[in-house]
Amino acid sequence: MKYNLITIFCLIFALASCKKESSTKVLNLAHNLPQTHPVHLGILEFQKALENNSKGALKVKIFPDGQLGSEREVLELLQIGSVAATKVSAATLSNFVPEYNILGIPYLFREKQHLFDVLEGAIGKSILEKGSKFWLRGLCYYDAGSRSFYTSEKAIRTPDDLKGLKIRVMNNQMAINMVNSMGGSATPLSYSELYTAMQQGVVDGAENNPPSFVSSNHYEISKYYTLDQHSFVPDVLLIGTKYWDKLSEEEKIWVQDAADASAQAQKKFWNESVDESMRIAKEAGVEIIIPDKALFSEKSKSVVQDFVIKYPEMAPIVNQIKNQ
Repeated sequence: MKYNLITIFCLIFALASCKKESSTKVLNLAHNLPQTHPVHLGILEFQKALENNSKGALKVKIFPDGQLGSEREVLELLQIGSVAATKVSAATLSNFVPEYNILGIPYLFREKQHLFDVLEGAIGKSILEKGSKFWLRGLCYYDAGSRSFYTSEKAIRTPDDLKGLKIRVMNNQMAINMVNSMGGSATPLSYSELYTAMQQGVVDGAENNPPSFVSSNHYEISKYYTLDQHSFVPDVLLIGTKYWDKLSEEEKIWVQDAADASAQAQKKFWNESVDESMRIAKEAGVEIIIPDKALFSEKSKSVVQDFVIKYPEMAPIVNQIKNQ
């Protein structure tokens, strides 16, 4: 059988394309945030940086909006190797890797600079590595701001105002203990159910950062937002060790460098989103309350004491962070 020149070129091109396609590795990354969220924008930077670093040899396919399940469900998919990477809150991750509990201790971090001095230093990197024994390797931290209380009917100006209020929290023992220590009634509840729960009075309020407060439309049914900033719980970009261990040393460097670059870019996205979210909340008539944070910090001291009693091996790390 004879082929003309055009046919031969087409066959060569097709074979070359197949070879190129077969040499490309795909990293499936799932998370539960909307595509407008500043953390998702950071993940897009990770996608772009990794493809640039690897010259297309490593590609990232993103599944946002909870397409593949809740944070916990996706973490389990990472552990068995069905999904390569994800972004989760350190609070959720603490149910798998105990050391992440440290990052949720109320009023442990004085302000944002203190937080990132810790996260990007030896302590933060050590915590990222702790997850490897649970098949969850940490790559970097994303800014998730500070968490504060918001309520539908009763304003929270002091910790005493929390008495009798049911406050939605993540399914995380640190968050539960914190709200209870201040006199509130911590109510773990799925984030997707929160809007309706507040509307129907199942809970009186919740706690979260400004971008989440606005992007979830919770500002529509909340009269008050109290900036007590009780915790700076970061998000964490993770890769499953089932996927990581299959990468070459060069590929691992590409992935880590891309993660580090995306973390720095995401900080800017976050700050812009906070400013915009606060503007939207104020224009919607939400009363922004600036309380005396020392009152809330004093009430939550028992949470720290209970934590170091339960995890005495982590007490030196807590003290090191306080003194940094």
